Amino acid sequence: MNIFPTWKTLRPAAMCVTIILLTAGCNKKEDNSTNFRSAIDSYYSAHPACLWSEPVKFPVQADTSDSSKTAGYDALVDQGLLVRTTAEKKKMIVASKQVNDYDLSDKGRSAWTADVNQPGYGNFCYGHRKVTSIDSSTPTSSAPGATTQVTYHYSVVDPPAWATAAETQNAFPRLHADLAGPKTGQATLSNTNNGWQLSSARSAQGSNPGGRIVE
Repeated sequence: MNIFPTWKTLRPAAMCVTIILLTAGCNKKEDNSTNFRSAIDSYYSAHPACLWSEPVKFPVQADTSDSSKTAGYDALVDQGLLVRTTAEKKKMIVASKQVNDYDLSDKGRSAWTADVNQPGYGNFCYGHRKVTSIDSSTPTSSAPGATTQVTYHYSVVDPPAWATAAETQNAFPRLHADLAGPKTGQATLSNTNNGWQLSSARSAQGSNPGGRIVE
């Protein structure tokens, strides 16, 4: 008499275990780190980090004597995203000042992220957050409408070549900081009919004066 179970005996049980595991793994409403990570990553995949805190419109003009205004534009000229021409602008009847005119190049237009709310405006975006670890979360549940506060570490991934250039990073300190390594972030997540979603977010390391997350 064979006391060991046969494959035919084990197969239904194995299938049941597999179904249970798959169901648990695919439940987007469970309050676990995998779902929290997915919710944050999904949000930032559609909300990249960009150079300027507000959308800008080209062409723009900058006084050549004001390096605080020209340095960033000149760095983007070096990367082929902008083209620069020089001109004179009259200050008074008998005086004038040297200015630079900056406009998007063909390469710049292909890298430009247009602002859907302001025709003609946009930004240069250099990557998006990707969670590297979920560090903590406040107590919650899998019930619809539940919320949790999540603290996590992230890196800004998929930067284009122009964003990693030394000239660009020197001209835009926040860009350099974002790409330098893991950062800490905080987010409020809400449980919806479609699973966990990010409802509000902020950097745990302060504001972002030199860059912007596109909404």
